[in-house]
Amino acid sequence: MNDLMSVGLHRLWKDRLISKLNPFPAMKHLDVAGGTGDVAFRVLERIKSVSHRAMQGTLTETEEDTHIYVCDINPNMLNVGKKRAAERGYSEEHCLSWIQGDAEALSFEDGSMDGYTIAFGIRNVTHIEKALSEAYRVLKRGGRFLCLELSHVDVPVFKEIYDVYSFSVIPTIGELVAGDRQSYQYLVESIRRFPNQEKFAQMIQEAGFQRVEYENLVGGVVAIHSGLKL
Repeated sequence: MNDLMSVGLHRLWKDRLISKLNPFPAMKHLDVAGGTGDVAFRVLERIKSVSHRAMQGTLTETEEDTHIYVCDINPNMLNVGKKRAAERGYSEEHCLSWIQGDAEALSFEDGSMDGYTIAFGIRNVTHIEKALSEAYRVLKRGGRFLCLELSHVDVPVFKEIYDVYSFSVIPTIGELVAGDRQSYQYLVESIRRFPNQEKFAQMIQEAGFQRVEYENLVGGVVAIHSGLKL
């Protein structure tokens, strides 16, 4: 469904998210609402690529110290991620931990993470402000917050086309492919209720982050918001 709805672009959007994160060996990173592992695997692959180039293919101590925590409130999604991790040959004990938890009440210590990502998840938390506050709390000084989320199109003609696609096509695809029109109708409605780019950036600032910015992709269909804990 993700491939159909985005014409495969969601993969490129996640790649862009990782490029902005710029992962590094020995990083402690938290990916929230990422149970299927899509973002976590990309972080690990980027770190391995960086360290292997530096050490001509040998495993370094800093790479061994790398740890990615995947936190999701849905145990079924975590099970999908664990299965996919095994298929990729990742050792859960070495570099990946799968944690069932709530974005609004994380179980991690203050200042314990170098990075925090949430992709297509913050729109579904009950209290966005609490999730942002928790993201700020668990990050170290100098840590980076990155959020990839469906957002608001503000180009008039494109917005009209996008609205027709959203309200007419997406629920129909959901019904035909997934047998679930209602969930994809909710998806579209939740996007429209989510704060626009400027408002969400303001919320990130109010949580304590500095150097807050956002990048629109595909005219604002999605946006990547970022901030630093200084």
